[in-house]
Amino acid sequence: MEQEVGESLIQLGNSDGSNSSSSDPVTRVRKLLFRRMLVGIKDGRFFLGTFHCLDKQGNIVLQDTIEYRSTRRSSPSPMEQRCLGLVLIPSSCQNSCHVDCSVEEQLSLLKAKMI
Repeated sequence: MEQEVGESLIQLGNSDGSNSSSSDPVTRVRKLLFRRMLVGIKDGRFFLGTFHCLDKQGNIVLQDTIEYRSTRRSSPSPMEQRCLGLVLIPSSCQNSCHVDCSVEEQLSLLKAKMI
């Protein structure tokens, strides 16, 4: 299952240095490490890879990444893919972000986001 965390990831990158238990941004981001993540960008492409890191500006780094993009309508395949490896996706380009996790983890992420 996938959990939408696009805006919360950017918020996680803006840490104020406080160390609260479940709402600590560093702790929340660590829970996402090495998870499969699907990031959509504004030009319509999607990147599926393993979450590697997030910087203060909200840029996401994925490893073992595959890029998916739409091809022409005349093409028999609606999506084209290519392997890219390590990719940095600027926060200014991010449109959507989904992380692969269980239902219980989705609920805990939502609770942490509301706190």
